[in-house]
Amino acid sequence: CNSCKSSRTLLSAYSSATMCKELKTNVLHLLPQTSNGPSAEHDNGAEVLAATVKALKDGLVVAVPTDTIYGLACLAQHHDAIKKVYDIKGRNGQKPLAICVGEIQEIYKYCEVKVKEELLADLLPGPVTLVFERSEVLNKDLNPFTPLVGVRIPDHGFLRRLCQMCEEPLALTSANISSQTSTVAVHEFQDLWPRLALVVDDGPIGDQNRLGSTVVDLSVLGKYRVIRPGCAFSSTVDLLQRKYGLCEDTIE
Repeated sequence: CNSCKSSRTLLSAYSSATMCKELKTNVLHLLPQTSNGPSAEHDNGAEVLAATVKALKDGLVVAVPTDTIYGLACLAQHHDAIKKVYDIKGRNGQKPLAICVGEIQEIYKYCEVKVKEELLADLLPGPVTLVFERSEVLNKDLNPFTPLVGVRIPDHGFLRRLCQMCEEPLALTSANISSQTSTVAVHEFQDLWPRLALVVDDGPIGDQNRLGSTVVDLSVLGKYRVIRPGCAFSSTVDLLQRKYGLCEDTIE
């Protein structure tokens, strides 16, 4: 078909990209880096990034690796793309999506930050989602039911570069049907592939504990509230209490 031919043309620059013809989904395989870092012959990251950026700019939804689990991503400022994410996951419309940015300074554009920048630098990039009051700049169609928004900077080079190239935040959520188990390999969410523009495959993720990021609300000055323990609970709480003297907010 013409779409398959055009896809093969787009991806011919690197052998790591494959077309799953039955599902009509592009699966782009990131090649592992050597101990000496990527080389021109063995690094296909630029091509995969270019294809992923194009899909996102077209308002589509993609699957990407993070430092914890695989995720679904779209442009956070794109109204229709946000709706697609909820539809693909079968997600409750009252459950918020987090945003993902590439650099700490970008957090200040989309969030009202009430903690020291040093605290952000201690936790990010890393497996933590920090919740703040949202700024007026953020898409009003994203989580319109709450004044808060969670923000991530995953410790994953590809995803951080993707955010930087898009020059705007991504909306990010787990790559699974809502309420089902988180995924740490692309074949585990293969049932979603037909509804995605492309899947970026970076192999099995980390220690595969499937816990996802630790989610902490820092929207109240001097306090913290753990929304989801996640995979970095103990180290995060210890840092907030011991180094920054924050108190746990136990009031719902």
